[in-house]
Amino acid sequence: MTVPSLPRPVWLLGWVSFFTDTASEMVYPLLPLFLTRVIGAGAMSLGVIEGLAEAANSVLKVVSGRLTDKWGAPKPLVLAGYGLSSAVRPLIGLATSWVHVLTLRFTDRLGKGIRGAPRDAMLASFAAPHQRGRVFGFHRAMDHAGAVLGPLLASVFLFVYPGEYRTLFTLTLIPGAIVMLVLWRVPDTRRASPPADTASSVPGIRELPSAYYRALAVIMLFTLGNASDAFLLLRLSDLGIAAFWIPLLWSALHVVKVIASLGGGELSDRFGRRRLIALGWIAYALVYAGFGWFERPLIVVAIFLSYGVYFGLTEGVEKAWIADMAPATAHGTAFGIYNAGLGLGSLAASLLFGFLWTRVSPEAAFLTGASLALLATILLAAVSGSPRPARA
Repeated sequence: MTVPSLPRPVWLLGWVSFFTDTASEMVYPLLPLFLTRVIGAGAMSLGVIEGLAEAANSVLKVVSGRLTDKWGAPKPLVLAGYGLSSAVRPLIGLATSWVHVLTLRFTDRLGKGIRGAPRDAMLASFAAPHQRGRVFGFHRAMDHAGAVLGPLLASVFLFVYPGEYRTLFTLTLIPGAIVMLVLWRVPDTRRASPPADTASSVPGIRELPSAYYRALAVIMLFTLGNASDAFLLLRLSDLGIAAFWIPLLWSALHVVKVIASLGGGELSDRFGRRRLIALGWIAYALVYAGFGWFERPLIVVAIFLSYGVYFGLTEGVEKAWIADMAPATAHGTAFGIYNAGLGLGSLAASLLFGFLWTRVSPEAAFLTGASLALLATILLAAVSGSPRPARA
């Protein structure tokens, strides 16, 4: 992959995601331990927190996407979203109950809801149609690279200052400030405002092609089995993996994600989006089945690291597929609906997973997720072939 050939704005947005995930992943892999060992919450509260946190931005994603298309000005929304998350994330260090954590995670995800669709629309505008897989794959790789650094910083800090979770969370203010400085340098992609008598003609929900909705329905089915990754970390901890190793394993997983994302996006430009997505979902099913079947720590750790392949084959590829199916003037709306669907699916999946984990067994929860992934893969074959990249 010829990464240096990517446009400068794509690089800048990549660095924005890099530092955002550095801050986020200093917190996320330790959140299950913070909740269960410091605050005293249980697995069900973890499911509620992560599910609601990811679903909190669902409506905002549709609204911000629609406003992006209507105004033709995504950057102000991107600035507002990243600014909100950067401001509230360090406050988790002050939480004294799981309700406090829920409120802060909820607000953090609101920021993600505001920025997600406009940022993806900006990336699509900076990418030539034949290069979309590469651009979105690179962006996801930068995101995961930040997720490599964040847990490493957390591990070093906890090695020197054991148990100082609150201080560590507060220090995420630093990468959050860097995010805002870099984001100011990203050029605006503002379009000329449409005349008042044609403003209502901006493409919206009903103007998106039927192929888009068919693809979205299958993606939503898969998402119903895609619970929060916090459950994977909790499973590792329950199987005897020491707390010190959890952030390091999380970091190692993201090394796999970086490599897989760089390759997956470019392969989708050559061989088609659906093939890569289907392979990714099969990989996901195998990982979840392995977590439900095996209990030896070394085997489960190996399966956990292979989980990164799924992300490389699906995350950037799905977004490139969405951009292919939507006209350029409706990219914000298309990404807003897509991201909202992922948020709602995550809420349902995390609540279901937490229920099965608590009332039945962790094994039943993981095997249910694997089954839904396989069912979605079968139905993906029935979705009409990927269209040529849409034009405005």
